[in-house]
Amino acid sequence: MTGAIIGTSGTSGTSGTIRVLLADDQALLRSAFRVLVDSEPDMEVVGEASDGAEAVRLARAERPDVVLMDIRMPGTDGLAATREISADPELARVRVVMLTTFEVDEYVVQSLRAGASGFLGKGAEPDELLGAVRIAAAGDALLSPAATKGLIAKFLAQGEGYQEGERPGGPHGERLAALTGREREVLIQVAGGHSNDEIAERLEVSPLTVKTHVNRAMAKLGARDRAQLVVIAYESGLVRPRVE
Repeated sequence: MTGAIIGTSGTSGTSGTIRVLLADDQALLRSAFRVLVDSEPDMEVVGEASDGAEAVRLARAERPDVVLMDIRMPGTDGLAATREISADPELARVRVVMLTTFEVDEYVVQSLRAGASGFLGKGAEPDELLGAVRIAAAGDALLSPAATKGLIAKFLAQGEGYQEGERPGGPHGERLAALTGREREVLIQVAGGHSNDEIAERLEVSPLTVKTHVNRAMAKLGARDRAQLVVIAYESGLVRPRVE
């Protein structure tokens, strides 16, 4: 699976080196990830966890920029660990990228709801994994358009679909009402998996203007990053798949 940047914002660690925490119950896989990450001049592995509970403990101790988190682990799984990390105000700058064996996986959507910044298949190429770390560290969301329109639509938009922008409601309906018309337009485009540059071209505005609207939408909706905006757009019903 290939992740795609759908936004811009944020920074990596203050030292300029991206600090990475590995969380996977397979020691061999963690070892391979460590060799790959440590081979990059702008990255370093600061810890390894074999289950979710240990991942949370190490996240609090090491304050990594990015956690590569396996979804399925014994005991406390990656989903529960991600939820705990995302709920901790002191770990607000920690970004979680979920690792999954199968792209079509309901846990992936649940992980986005829990606060993950995106997901990556374990079969990804080394350059893809390294790119995912850099994307997440920069504060961007790692979501491919295919995943956005497929997985999230499948598990968040239940029942008969309707056109974009109709009948917004759900758990985020009141906060959506606070968005301006342009902010709603931008949110719909973000939910479609489009980059800032693509949104700017579609709406005939500058990328900086798009970034401003995205940041304002994030603040009004209480979203920690772009991935959360996508989830909110689908959960609220602002965006739903068209019935073919």
